[in-house]
Amino acid sequence: MSKQTSKKVETSRPEHKINVKSALNAELRRIFGCDLADATEKQVYRALCTLVRELLAEKNRTFNNDCADKERKEVYYMSMEFLVGTSLRNNLFNLGIEEEARKVLKDAGYNIDALYEMEPDAGLGNGGLGRLASCYMDAATGMGYPVTGYSIRYEFGIFRQKIVDGWQMEFPDNWLEKGDVWLRPREDDAVEIKFGGEVREWIDDNGKFKVAQVGYNSVTAVPHDLFISGYDSDASNRLILWSAKLPQSFDMAAFSRGDYVRALERNAMAETISKVLYPADDHIQGKRLRLKQQYLLVSASLQSILKKHFKKYRTYDNLGEKVAIHINDTHPALCVPELMRLLVDEFEYGWDRAWEITCKTLSYTNHTVMSEALERWSVDLFREQLPRVYSICEEINRRLIANLSDVYPGDWGKINYMAVIANGEIRMANLCLAACHKVNGVSKLHTDILKNGIFRDYCNITPDRFCNVTNGIAYRRWLCQSNPLLTSYLTEVIGDGFKRDARDLEKLMKYQDDEKVLADLRAIKRKNKERLAALIADRNGVRVDPNSIFDIQIKRLHEYKRQLLNILHVLHLYNQIKADPQKDWVPRTFIFAAKASAGYIRAKQTISLIVAVSNFINNDPDVRDKLKVVFIEDYKVSLAEIIIPAADISEQISVAGKEASGTGNMKLMINGAVTIGTLDGANVEIHEQVGDENIFLFGMKAHEVDALWQQGYHPNRFLEELPDLQKVLDMLTSGILGQRFDDLGASRLTHRFGMADPSMPIAVFADYARAHQDVAKTYLDHKRFGNMSLVNIAKAGIFSSDRAVEEYADDIWYLK
Repeated sequence: MSKQTSKKVETSRPEHKINVKSALNAELRRIFGCDLADATEKQVYRALCTLVRELLAEKNRTFNNDCADKERKEVYYMSMEFLVGTSLRNNLFNLGIEEEARKVLKDAGYNIDALYEMEPDAGLGNGGLGRLASCYMDAATGMGYPVTGYSIRYEFGIFRQKIVDGWQMEFPDNWLEKGDVWLRPREDDAVEIKFGGEVREWIDDNGKFKVAQVGYNSVTAVPHDLFISGYDSDASNRLILWSAKLPQSFDMAAFSRGDYVRALERNAMAETISKVLYPADDHIQGKRLRLKQQYLLVSASLQSILKKHFKKYRTYDNLGEKVAIHINDTHPALCVPELMRLLVDEFEYGWDRAWEITCKTLSYTNHTVMSEALERWSVDLFREQLPRVYSICEEINRRLIANLSDVYPGDWGKINYMAVIANGEIRMANLCLAACHKVNGVSKLHTDILKNGIFRDYCNITPDRFCNVTNGIAYRRWLCQSNPLLTSYLTEVIGDGFKRDARDLEKLMKYQDDEKVLADLRAIKRKNKERLAALIADRNGVRVDPNSIFDIQIKRLHEYKRQLLNILHVLHLYNQIKADPQKDWVPRTFIFAAKASAGYIRAKQTISLIVAVSNFINNDPDVRDKLKVVFIEDYKVSLAEIIIPAADISEQISVAGKEASGTGNMKLMINGAVTIGTLDGANVEIHEQVGDENIFLFGMKAHEVDALWQQGYHPNRFLEELPDLQKVLDMLTSGILGQRFDDLGASRLTHRFGMADPSMPIAVFADYARAHQDVAKTYLDHKRFGNMSLVNIAKAGIFSSDRAVEEYADDIWYLK
């Protein structure tokens, strides 16, 4: 992460001056036939969104023409999810017209904040992977890089979470009801996607080998443009989202026979492909649907990219020089065989030349070191749905094994591990490793683990292909928009340069020990905590004290992220307070927000435990003023924008070596939260920035976790020396919490298949409790804790997505 420059690529800079009032009135008349004075709030919302969309569409047209005239290399970012969040405020802010829009609406009797609240979060993502992709789109646009995102227009997104009787329930998230205003469909640019059938091979009259997929089922992919703005930029990029339907959606013959259901049935099945993000795959139908989603994304996108490229250059020979296609995690790994299929089958390239072009064009970011997250497909399912792509994979694998046999002669165990097809599976990560000219991890630790661990054998062959790009955040959203009080104060103290270059935040360092600045920062934090407290009172019916420590863990629910360790410690604190209620305890409020995948029972049990503990503790008068626990349901971007500015403590407590990077840690850091965490993911680099004295570290390092696992992790040996923890575990199974959590209690000692729990909460519990004691002691020292918070803000600039995108542009995409 040595690069810290922040450059903006110059484009022609047309001015987009508009009069918001007149433009909004014109849009209202065009759509609804009324003026601002007569419009409803919903009409104003749709008209304002449409106005902004069209401003961005015009910017995009101008920017694209400029890039085409200069023959600039273009990037296509392939990701199964983009967690965009809401768009109206972000776009108004980036366009520099938010204040004008606010005044125009206020003069007409409308509150722009009420319009912001009307907008749903775009249901296009699940967690950090999708949020990161959106941050990069924002940053690339702000810096003037031509980057187009590709994903699927999920009709219902992930799901809307409700807690019913303590259990997570999943409901459809109909975000398109109001979110569709940002999308511009292009039916004329739809493409055909082929599933199933069989492969026919022959030699034509000219002696050329020919291949065709016959007997297939066809689906039409329709593109929808969502325009992306960048801060203070005349660029606008597109996120292109594909929806699925049948070429002919209505079976007239069946309808005429009176078979009305069958007349619509086939189209309904086709539309299922773009219905829901990450359908449950614990059954064959779910696996088949996921595979179809991934292929639809890849095939439709590549067809669109190649069509555009050929229209401009009339050849594919220079594809790698003019196009960079980036695979964001293994979900779009089908780019490798699909690009080969198009070049070989459709455009008649020989295999060797097609492979050269493919390798030069594709790059791959890995986001996980956990083997279960490195996607694999059964050969039978893959061959059934994608017969021609499967035969391409077979040939890739045959040539790969031949090459590996020369590099690792006779080491068939290693060759089998590196193969694309082995043991009845297609391995998507190995497809990327076999082809992509660059492979990167997303933090220093993560990349080291890739190079020296799971990808070591590939790295030994071509070490120059492997590099690191530590994740970054769109800080203008997570600081400038989410925390206007802090942003305004920082502008007053250090100037507004940080809005353009996050490195300028470091100017705050000279105000360490400045009592006025520390007091002002503390007052701002207090107001943000009051805002969150009001939300909690409204949603949860729980009153929390803004004077208490707001200790926050907000992230996808997964065992390795160790929300369970957190809630076990909360019960430990409860027992300590109950044993000595008259002691002068530091008040604490523990705030959780997370979604668990619908089929992930252990994660859903953990949510149920958190909810049970919150009900148990919040209703005990002995601890009510000293300890509160809150689980805020339906976590999403817009909710995070309220929670994060209010955080005192940022819980980043994953098992060392399991979290690739994390970005929530960066968002909380830049808002002044102090991290309590392990040396995992980007926590390592946060620690490097702030130093030992400005972070609360605990637990084992990655190599110590591995060593303990190798020598044999036996939780009971730790538990023998932790009677207080045993008392907590007994509470899980006693029924005192209103229900029993026998599975969770037992799983901490014996996990799946009789093995100990790999998240190792028992092994680190004592040190975690010690770190929390340090938190309480330090929080009472206003000056010391205030300095810690200040340093975290000042040192967060390096985690800007501007820096990350620039590293991608220079080292992976080779943009000039």
